Amino acid sequence: MSTISVTVIGYNDAHLLPNALESVSWADEIVFVDCGSSDDSLTVARRYTDRVFEQPNRTNLNVNKSYAIEQAGREWVFYLDPDEAIPPALAEEIRGVISSNPRENAFRLPRRNHFFGRWLRHGGQYPDLQLRLFRRGKAHFPCVDVHESLQVEGSVGRLREAMEHYTCPTIFESLRKMDFYSTFHGELMVKQGMRPSIAMALSYMLFKPVGKFLRRYFLKGGFLDGWPGFLQASISSIDFQFRFIKFWQVKAQSVQDTAQSGARQ
Repeated sequence: MSTISVTVIGYNDAHLLPNALESVSWADEIVFVDCGSSDDSLTVARRYTDRVFEQPNRTNLNVNKSYAIEQAGREWVFYLDPDEAIPPALAEEIRGVISSNPRENAFRLPRRNHFFGRWLRHGGQYPDLQLRLFRRGKAHFPCVDVHESLQVEGSVGRLREAMEHYTCPTIFESLRKMDFYSTFHGELMVKQGMRPSIAMALSYMLFKPVGKFLRRYFLKGGFLDGWPGFLQASISSIDFQFRFIKFWQVKAQSVQDTAQSGARQ
């Protein structure tokens, strides 16, 4: 009979972990990797599993996701974020699929996003397909981009039931996540050799944010989700502005460090 490991990485997510880990208590194994938390995450995680590990809080989260997957010891793996949960209907579908010895090596599934007290149905927020379930050894993260998808060897199927995502319950949490991810993207842009310019500033500070807001709120019907739909489209669009500001800061610091190093020589 096929078995499954659920992997979770977290950073200061003690308030989220009970909901996430309780929802996967049916799994044959739960692997939790803590990324340098200063709250009670480790204590909470150990209530649900003895497979608890610690890693640094790396900017590219996929490095630690890959580490968690390496610790998994079952035939199938499902990776879950701390602000997500697997409802009973999805858990039953997963168990049924893996026990049937499917020809597919991975499965995508829909995700429902709960944003400021409401399940979003529009604005690109549903079905929001996610690639999360896969045979161990048949999928991996390239670990280049923080939002990259798993690379799968073989065919990919699709599940019917949806997982749940309790994203951004407060404006503070939204900004905290944006600050974290934009730091990674800013550093990546510098590594790629990009240079700040007026054209880039206009693109990231004006054209890209406006374009994304118009697509999500109007073209994809985000306005049908009311006030939460407006907030989601607005917050997601200013991500580009955060990226450019972080890029400019990292680039300026890099130039300053290079100049100081040359002066010392």
